[in-house]
Amino acid sequence: MVMQFGFNLSRRFFPRVIKGLLSLVIFSFVSQFASALADQIVYDDALQNGWTSYGWATLNYANPSPVHGGADSISVSSSGYQAVYVHHTAQAGSQFTNLTFWINGGSGGQSVQVQATSNGTPQTAVPLAALPVNAWRQETISLTALGVATLNTFDGFWIQAQSGSLIPTFYVDDISLTTNAVTVGTNSTVTVQIDAAANRRAINPLIYGVAFAGNSNQLLDLNVPLHRSGGNAETRYNWSNNVTSIASDYYFECLPSFPNVPGGDADNFLQLSKGGNAQAMLTVPIIGWVGKLGPGRTRLASFSVAKYGAQTSVDQYWTDAGNGISSATGLNITNNDPTDANMIVGTNFQSGWVRHLTNTWGAANAGGLRYYLMDNEWSLWNSTHRDVHPIGTTMDEVLGKFCDYSTMVKGIDANALVAGPEEWGWPGYLYSGYDQSVSSTYNYNPANYPDRVAHGGQDFAPWFLAQVKARSLTAGRRLMDIFTLHIYPQGANIALSSDVSAAVMIARNRSTRALWDTNYVDESWINSVIALIPRMKSWVATNYPGTLIGITEYNWGGDDFMNGATAQADVLGIFGREGLDLATRWTCPSSNSPTYNSIKMFRNYDGNKSVFGDTSVSASVPNPDMLATFAAVRASDGALTLMVINKDSNFTPVALNLTNFAASGTAQVWQLATNKISSLGSQSFTNNLLTRTLPPQSVTLLVLPPLPPFSLRAGASSAGQFTLWLDGLAGQKYSLQSSTNLLQWAAISTNTLLSNSFPYSITTTGSAAKFYRGRWTP
Repeated sequence: MVMQFGFNLSRRFFPRVIKGLLSLVIFSFVSQFASALADQIVYDDALQNGWTSYGWATLNYANPSPVHGGADSISVSSSGYQAVYVHHTAQAGSQFTNLTFWINGGSGGQSVQVQATSNGTPQTAVPLAALPVNAWRQETISLTALGVATLNTFDGFWIQAQSGSLIPTFYVDDISLTTNAVTVGTNSTVTVQIDAAANRRAINPLIYGVAFAGNSNQLLDLNVPLHRSGGNAETRYNWSNNVTSIASDYYFECLPSFPNVPGGDADNFLQLSKGGNAQAMLTVPIIGWVGKLGPGRTRLASFSVAKYGAQTSVDQYWTDAGNGISSATGLNITNNDPTDANMIVGTNFQSGWVRHLTNTWGAANAGGLRYYLMDNEWSLWNSTHRDVHPIGTTMDEVLGKFCDYSTMVKGIDANALVAGPEEWGWPGYLYSGYDQSVSSTYNYNPANYPDRVAHGGQDFAPWFLAQVKARSLTAGRRLMDIFTLHIYPQGANIALSSDVSAAVMIARNRSTRALWDTNYVDESWINSVIALIPRMKSWVATNYPGTLIGITEYNWGGDDFMNGATAQADVLGIFGREGLDLATRWTCPSSNSPTYNSIKMFRNYDGNKSVFGDTSVSASVPNPDMLATFAAVRASDGALTLMVINKDSNFTPVALNLTNFAASGTAQVWQLATNKISSLGSQSFTNNLLTRTLPPQSVTLLVLPPLPPFSLRAGASSAGQFTLWLDGLAGQKYSLQSSTNLLQWAAISTNTLLSNSFPYSITTTGSAAKFYRGRWTP
């Protein structure tokens, strides 16, 4: 979730996000030949240079007013998915650097984006600021940002309304392709040091998890091992009659899920997960309430307008369901009866569900559900679930509930793994829900927060770990297996956002430091060093050693843009390098979106389930905000895999220096650029130095096979002389060494092989025994 300190919430909505289709195509074009670079007019009072209208929106290419220049402009009126389309023959994007045009919003405020196409396929979308009111504004968008600068098949530009509903008429004028505006440049060479012997750490494949995949095929295609069902809607899931409470995400409604069988939603989720070869994670409600339904499985609402009066907002499709804020007072309704749409339950009720799961799917160690999450974001219950839990949770309340429900789960399935506390973000790591809810009363001074004071001024998370450890010792079994938190960057328009303005892209690039950098002060309202993974490790080591750590919700935004893809790749690289034990992204990105493809770069870059290496090794870069690199050795074939992420909007040459890895001298190259994963063949390199220029906002994977094994074999011998053959690889340098004690070795000869075998003639003198060995020499 995203929150501002002071606790004004902007919550996630349903777990599955349905994106509206884009509604309005303004123009598209193609041209065949590119000779000398020159500006080209697309529209100036009329379509120019052979451009033809194929449009089906309500439009006028000879609109007399308003106009920016000349006599006419294009007026555009759209409802549904009507579009304006201007066609020309194909051309290379390299002819031009920018698309420029002027736009007038009329009544203004419309949300519009620009998108180019290649062979009719939409490329990267670039959103515009809300359109101006009765004023003209020039837009200049680079073809690089639109994803067609390097394509020879680029055939269009769309200017689109961002929804399918009717929008007010707006106007476009003076459209051109230009060559004389700002161009993409090339940065100075960035040197990266790779040491395959340093900072070696196992990478847990469970860090590549997602939440709420649309289908099993997504899980299979991404080759992800972990699949989470979580979020606000799971806190009051009623397994007995398959009911979901949407809570504050949507008018506190309790809705029937289908099929109408006990545990139907959860069973379907498990089936989908198993079909995708992923382990499921389910959320166990511990709040003490679950949703219920009316007669005939009819929906219920916690804040009925008929019962509690007019409210400031209602469900447009069910106007009796209100938001719980009184129109008369503007304040939250606090006298509601929580049993209107909910029922009280306890561990006995949820134990029935755990037995249902184990009876249906087997125990955790026999193919059944392995991961049980103890509810979701407890410290926000008084907001997201205020219809049943209007008072913020105290430290003692959540400790008691967690241990009670964990004991219940472990009592039924001793091999199950229990995770918590699933807290939402920075204040949730440190303070109870009660203290967060009253923080303004104490002028946001933690020293005076009453629940904190009652617990010796301790931060919540380390206190909770220590208390669960103590309860576990008393219970004679571990009650927490995985310490889990959530993180969403709190900088404006980063998390869960499609904003790719220049300032936001830079902030998104930099904000991943909050995961690891012990010197990075978060640039949002948090204004503190988060260093989340080192912090979690320290808390666990001090308070509950042996507990795994996981991040079960995170999102860095920009899903449909390469800036989002580079951020996602950076996050996954950080998870592996820093030694996180598991992670699940909120949520699974749309198939073939840039962020979806960035996950594939780690888990299935070639379509054959080939993965990034499983032992992280040292990769040092001068500025990870511009270019990040992660390195790992892959156990299956011994290859060194390098993930090089160019976050910058310019081309970036890199020089990769390798040490302590015997590479064959050829690297396989895979690259995600302009939202397409491509095999770029192989690249030769010598002296363990690999150089390459990376395109803007790209993710490049270099796979370096290890040097094939080499050996010594005896050849012909005669009096006083014998021959040793070294069988290796042509082009590589090897040294023949001798020793009399197997401790001190001296080189006899060092040679670069011209073929795969090389003979050494050895003269035997004296009676001392000698040992010989071959060594590869970098």
